[in-house]
Amino acid sequence: MSEKATIRVLCVDDHEIMRGGIRYLLLAVEDVELVGEARNGEEALNLCETLRPDVILMDMRMPGMDGTQTTQLIRERYPDIQILILTSFDEEELIQQAMQAGAIGYLQKGISVDELADAVRSVHTGKPTLSPEAFHVLIQSSVPQPQKPDFDLTDRELQVLEMLVQGFSNTQISNRLVITVATVKYHVRNILNKLGAANRTEAAALAVQHDLVPNS
Repeated sequence: MSEKATIRVLCVDDHEIMRGGIRYLLLAVEDVELVGEARNGEEALNLCETLRPDVILMDMRMPGMDGTQTTQLIRERYPDIQILILTSFDEEELIQQAMQAGAIGYLQKGISVDELADAVRSVHTGKPTLSPEAFHVLIQSSVPQPQKPDFDLTDRELQVLEMLVQGFSNTQISNRLVITVATVKYHVRNILNKLGAANRTEAAALAVQHDLVPNS
């Protein structure tokens, strides 16, 4: 019997009770392992080097280096690590800062263990996972255009963009379109540049806003 790969998770939160709660919740999830805990951004950076987690559960407001700064530094140094914001705050500015820093998900604390586990699995595969509030902010924060903008996307780029909206990873896109992962990354870079998007999550939000891909 083959074993399912375990998703390695690092929890970053300055509240010990919150870290303990996440620790307890994840004990019930077979394919997710909490490999470390950090009280602040500095500790998180150090643990990334030694533990190499797959996913980080990141609080936004912490003493010293906050969640935005920590997310940006981790994404710059360890681009393979996906970051899911797990916070009590849903202010528009915080959501925008988190997404611009490179987070792929933004959820409110207090979600169930099943919701948390599903979110970890989703972001691990590169699928954006947003609370309704966060998704609304991303849509509303896009600069309004008097006309439907022409982003000059090629047919292939539109195909890739549609799969980004559906949450497919680069590998999944590669398999479906029968192209290399390197080619997928090339198309994703072009899409981000043409849309003026900071990351895949923002690109997906813009695609939905401007009806660039068919409704699924």
